[in-house]
Amino acid sequence: MTKTVKYGIGGVVVVAVAALAFVAAKKNNTKPVDVRTEAVESRDLVASVTASGQIQPRTMVNVSADVTGKIVRLSVKEGDIVKKGQFLLQIDPEQPTAALQRSEAAQASAKAQSAQARANLIQAERNYERSLKIQQTTPTLVSVEQIEQLKTQMEVNKALAEAAEYSVEQAVASVRDARQALNRTTIVAPMSGKVTRLNVEEGETAIMGTLNKDAATLLTISDMAVLETKVKVDETDVARINVGDSALIQIDAFPDTTFVGKVVEISNSSVTKTATTNTGDQAIDYEVRVQLLNPPVDTRPDFSATAKIVTATRTKVLSIPIIALTVRENESLPSGDSAVAVGGRQPAKEVGKRDVEGVFIVGADNKVTFRPVKVGIAGERHFEVLTGLKAGETIVAGTYQAIRELKDGALIKVTKPEEKKPAAGTKS
Repeated sequence: MTKTVKYGIGGVVVVAVAALAFVAAKKNNTKPVDVRTEAVESRDLVASVTASGQIQPRTMVNVSADVTGKIVRLSVKEGDIVKKGQFLLQIDPEQPTAALQRSEAAQASAKAQSAQARANLIQAERNYERSLKIQQTTPTLVSVEQIEQLKTQMEVNKALAEAAEYSVEQAVASVRDARQALNRTTIVAPMSGKVTRLNVEEGETAIMGTLNKDAATLLTISDMAVLETKVKVDETDVARINVGDSALIQIDAFPDTTFVGKVVEISNSSVTKTATTNTGDQAIDYEVRVQLLNPPVDTRPDFSATAKIVTATRTKVLSIPIIALTVRENESLPSGDSAVAVGGRQPAKEVGKRDVEGVFIVGADNKVTFRPVKVGIAGERHFEVLTGLKAGETIVAGTYQAIRELKDGALIKVTKPEEKKPAAGTKS
């Protein structure tokens, strides 16, 4: 066998192997992808925002002391119902009483000095007027120098009388201040409600609220007639909430009951940042107040609750499963605006390409086609479809991994969801 024949046979073998490899690769590429499908149909959708918080009264007052002293009398206990103006507790009034007596004595002394100053002024005015008349009729009896001295004495007494009047006003203000300090030793209820927290006992020392707000709180009175849930909502969701939106509230203390509420207030500034991500970005939350319309009688402040705020509703609209919506790159900008990597190599993801939301439509040949769609509100499991689909069309609805890796024109195989087998001993 010549070398030419051998080379020819070898070439044929190489071509045959390459052909077999190509056929095998093509079979592998055309292997159908296991997916779940679903028909596009109409549904009723409810968009909502869920957040957790605590139950708080709409009106709540933390009662603190304006003076420092020992509590000598306490007439309420936690859980009592009080009315506005009702006596709550008494702080030792001994020192404020003594201060009031000193102020009253100083006031009496100032009034006496003022009366004396007025009398001296009257006497000085009379002496000056009498001497002035004598000097005018008989100049030789009273000299000009004496007239000037009497006038100066009159002006001095006038100034002393004015100073004495100001001293009286100062003493009156001191008495008023001391009396007010004495009145502050008696603490009464600023509003009607329930004593929901009592932090002190008789014999303890109350401190002024300006020194330490938390430590100075003696007790808390709450109006339990109107209760609210304070929830923290993420900044991405708060824009969808409006005052007046309805809500369903679940209270952990009443696990088998759902309560109705409505949004009554949305904060304009974020609450204190308490959580941060690994990248250092701070989580921004806003406080939303949801009023309970039918609170149970046994509800107490600080109960944990979860509010599901309804932000939008749709009736009989086309919808698709949330998992079916995916994103693909599409519609690149003009080539002059596209980015080029260093060395002239094109980056893996070109700048200028815009992500488009859409779904994969299942064709008659079990091949899928990506179609852009525009969605509206999101319910618990489905998106509202605004444009791009018609009722009855079949789309790929799972799995998430399959949809993520699916490509336009790919062949699919529809899998049915596994049916749950009945437990042993039960009837199907």
